[in-house]
Amino acid sequence: MRARLIAPITTLSLAGCLAGCAFAAGIIAAVMSNNADADCKNALEARGFQRFLLTSLVGVIGTPSAAEAQQPAGIPRVGLLRPGSPPDPYVDAFRRGLRDMGYVEQQTITLEYRWAEGRLERLPRLAAELVQLKVDVIVTQGEEAARAAKNATRTIPIVMATSGDPVGAGLVTSLARPGGNVTGLSAVTPEVISKQLQLLKEAVPRVIRVAILAIPGNVALAHSVKEAQGAARALGLTLQPREVHTPEELGPAFDAMSRDRPEALFLFADVFTITHQRRILDLAAKHRLPTMCTWREATNCLMSYGTDRFDMFRLAATYVDKLLKGAKPADLPVQQPTKLELVVNARTAKTLGLTIPPSLLARADQVIE
Repeated sequence: MRARLIAPITTLSLAGCLAGCAFAAGIIAAVMSNNADADCKNALEARGFQRFLLTSLVGVIGTPSAAEAQQPAGIPRVGLLRPGSPPDPYVDAFRRGLRDMGYVEQQTITLEYRWAEGRLERLPRLAAELVQLKVDVIVTQGEEAARAAKNATRTIPIVMATSGDPVGAGLVTSLARPGGNVTGLSAVTPEVISKQLQLLKEAVPRVIRVAILAIPGNVALAHSVKEAQGAARALGLTLQPREVHTPEELGPAFDAMSRDRPEALFLFADVFTITHQRRILDLAAKHRLPTMCTWREATNCLMSYGTDRFDMFRLAATYVDKLLKGAKPADLPVQQPTKLELVVNARTAKTLGLTIPPSLLARADQVIE
């Protein structure tokens, strides 16, 4: 244990120290020469400058570099490719999952974060940075991040903490046998989408037209929208997809959406929507649109029906543990949620002037008063 306290001198540290020593020695020799001012000599000797300088240089030589202090040898590194910005509650859930598995950050595992700050076009560059760091595993959220990571590496294992339809998006060959270097968790099935629309119609019986935010380029989301359109027809609903490319387009998109006169808004749990959910839900409230959210932890929607994504991030830590212990991502099946919960926000319903049927409230796992 004591040997770790003194880090080896790196080439850069040694070169810097030698140069510093030579420079300092030159200063001392010049000052102490016969040509120097006598008062200057006396000041140097009186203040013990020589002892101070030598002691300082020895201290520098014995001090580990920042990189050495932060990355002890032999500790696995896990890269987190994040679409948003810190603080990030999903990352907190993942870290709790690691702790539950017995990992201690900076002692038995190191986490490398890369934040897209809501700009998904940054994900490919950030994924490349994690690959250059030679992390042992990359953890992603959503199709965009998983695709960016897969395009950056075919060898480093990738764990999807959440995803839509990874088979439809071409990220894995099948859920049972993913193949390649990608595995993890998926939260979307056609049966769940149909149930979500059914619950929305039950809560708002007058609804006929339902708006949906669509993100161009998201293959999994496009597949989910197609599934939703089939389920909507069976329920007598008409879906109105509205494409949004950037956060700046949200305001104009809702204005255009209003001209189509939808009676409700259906929100898939894609990365863009979750990252900008506060802005989206504020706009929905402004336009008095009841919302059905497909992720359990959404608290400002009229309703949400889905899995708890915090639980999915905790479960992602078990995938990381298995991969670090030698498992192959191609052999780890993609898991889907087994527990779905219904949350009804009675406060939002009151704001919108809606009365939620008592039978629906009775079936809710949680009612937010």
